[in-house]
Amino acid sequence: MAAMSTARSRYLSFVDRLSRFDGIAPLAFRLMLAPVMMQAGWTKLVAFEQTVTWFGAGLGLPLPSLMVTLVIGAELVGGALLLLGLATRWVAVPLMITMLVAAFTVHWQNGWLAISDASSWLANERVMEAVPRKAKAIELLREHGNYRWLTERGSITILNNGIEFAAMYFAMLLSLFFTGGGRYTSVDHFLAKRLARG
Repeated sequence: MAAMSTARSRYLSFVDRLSRFDGIAPLAFRLMLAPVMMQAGWTKLVAFEQTVTWFGAGLGLPLPSLMVTLVIGAELVGGALLLLGLATRWVAVPLMITMLVAAFTVHWQNGWLAISDASSWLANERVMEAVPRKAKAIELLREHGNYRWLTERGSITILNNGIEFAAMYFAMLLSLFFTGGGRYTSVDHFLAKRLARG
């Protein structure tokens, strides 16, 4: 019984020491999400008219110009604020909504996988149908192209465009909504300390 008590005490002490570094995980999420969101917003901004057409005619979303403007703002401004860890919880909300809309309007019908991987237990019929197409593309590239040069920076694959990335980004944003920007690693932390003092 004494050994169990000692082990429990050591475990609790270890967890207590770990809590001093609990700002690292939110920082990691923010550093991963910020460039993804900012790039997505930038891409939509530079192709604004095409994106409006896609939102309206392609996805059937109402008020496509307004929707694109809101998404660009959420992604560009939100991404920059995530990088700083400023207003993290507030910024997470419109970005989570953006990820949900993307998941259900763009990616849902493609299944889970972002990349067609027939070896995955999550491979659906669409992914399996990509297998002979990929084989044919590789055959054509070997026959008519410089296949070695084409693949020296990565193998040929087929984009499945499933919900995988949107779901992961949503989960990361949901975590940030609950944890905030992170202790010692965000502007939010230092603003909160200052407000508590004042």
